[in-house]
Amino acid sequence: MAALFTPLQIGAVTLRNRIVVSPMCEYSATDGFANDWHLVHLGSRAVGGAGLILTEAIAVSPEARISPADLGIWKDEHIEKLKHIVDFLHAHGAVAGVQLAHAGRKASTTEPWKGMKLVPVSEGGWENIMAPSAIPFSEHYGQPKALDKAGIDKVVADFKAAAVRTLKAGFKVIEIHAAHGYLIHQFLSPLSNHRTDEYGGSFENRIRLLTEIVAAVQEVWPKENPLFVRISATDWVEGGWDLPESTKLSGILKAAGVHLIDTSSGGLDTRQKIPVGPLYQTHFAEHIKKETGIQTGAVGLITTAEEAEMIVSTGKADLVFLARELLRDPYFPLHAAHQLKDESLKWPLQYERAKPRH
Repeated sequence: MAALFTPLQIGAVTLRNRIVVSPMCEYSATDGFANDWHLVHLGSRAVGGAGLILTEAIAVSPEARISPADLGIWKDEHIEKLKHIVDFLHAHGAVAGVQLAHAGRKASTTEPWKGMKLVPVSEGGWENIMAPSAIPFSEHYGQPKALDKAGIDKVVADFKAAAVRTLKAGFKVIEIHAAHGYLIHQFLSPLSNHRTDEYGGSFENRIRLLTEIVAAVQEVWPKENPLFVRISATDWVEGGWDLPESTKLSGILKAAGVHLIDTSSGGLDTRQKIPVGPLYQTHFAEHIKKETGIQTGAVGLITTAEEAEMIVSTGKADLVFLARELLRDPYFPLHAAHQLKDESLKWPLQYERAKPRH
């Protein structure tokens, strides 16, 4: 058996293999509600053999959305359609997970194919764009307001309420989105966090929002169910959040009961200079795993079965998170198993006649 297709137990949940559908925004919801697009998009990846399927970033409040077309979980009415998708994923052997998120100063923008520009209130945008400090992401984004303590408390409460709905919808994994320049990452980085209160300045203060959200989620999320945190290991900008701070944070999260760090990078500052290439972020996951002992996931231009197998078999990370490659090929796990000569991943009976025989 290839290492990529060995099961992995995290808490009380067992993944059939090490391939994860990384959260990918689809910008296809209305008022936060999932629909047939999300069912087919996520469902096809379950049929294709992925071990864990994470939804796109699901907003914990209306103002937490990146765009008006984002998925949401801020009201009970969202649960029914999400549960329908979750039941389908579980029926086809995958584990369903959700990424809970708040866009912060990157909120109220159009879809990427419309330019990712500010959506005016008159066209469905929202006024209450928020951030740790009143610093916009760029000239094309809205001017955020610095959160006060009451606003921070509401954000924490929103994540907790979203976790309750996540459980009701049947998801088995929660990932808290603390990467890519969204609200939690904005608090982590000194480039976007210029606060002078208990949420700014020192490392301990800048991680406070994240640790409070983790603790609040854990109050309602079963301890045996996996809890992941996605981080940007570095801002790729001098003076920003970096790998040493990410490593220190990961150790703290491990001690707090977080099961796995989904290790990405960048997204906070337009000045970032990223050396993009195959496996360009894998060393971050390897470093954090080695230094802290926490399980990690590697993400970033992992595009072949051989690359994914190498990452897992050499212990660089415990899981591989695939995004664009799974957009190109929803059945990548089935094809990868064939390429690696692994017979453990079964094809759906409906597709069995198409299975390669040599």
